[in-house]
Amino acid sequence: MMAQIQQEDKLNLAPKKFNMWIFIFTSFMLFAAFTSGFIVYAGGGKHGLDFKLPPVFLYSTIIIALSSITMFLASRAAKGLQFAKQRLYLWLTVALGTAFFAIQIYACWVLLISMKIYFINPNAAQSFVYVFIWAHLLHILAGLLLLINTLIRSYKNVAQVKNLFNMQMSSIFWHFVDIIWIYLYVFLLLNQY
Repeated sequence: MMAQIQQEDKLNLAPKKFNMWIFIFTSFMLFAAFTSGFIVYAGGGKHGLDFKLPPVFLYSTIIIALSSITMFLASRAAKGLQFAKQRLYLWLTVALGTAFFAIQIYACWVLLISMKIYFINPNAAQSFVYVFIWAHLLHILAGLLLLINTLIRSYKNVAQVKNLFNMQMSSIFWHFVDIIWIYLYVFLLLNQY
């Protein structure tokens, strides 16, 4: 009887996982379009960023990479039925994600503006920096909400198949936003001047 319920749960969860992959593919295409737009505008180097990225972007990249590690450890703990460790690593991932979010806001609203780099300016390449960051921050916010939902559910007495599903969905999305940021950071580094 219990095996039949778990099998039904897996079948009911499969479409949700498919929807997640569709969303990730769509988001990937969005960021590909943004970077393609930047490349077309830059026209072979005629219109680069014309500024050096502040070191705070490197710090946020390190933080987001660390959050991928804590997310991996949370998933591994969930698979090993180590629920206290799962929650600890989820809390750490949420904290690191929140720190990343705060640092990116600081970078946009304080550092870039103090460098006289505005969203609306004659160099559209500089405007793309804001577009990249804001679009990514929307994805980070969605990822944080998904992580918090998974964390809350981990405190409830849910079936292990649902716990693992929540962890898997959160992991897929969180690793995606991490990879996208690393891609954007390297892309911006390569186009600084």
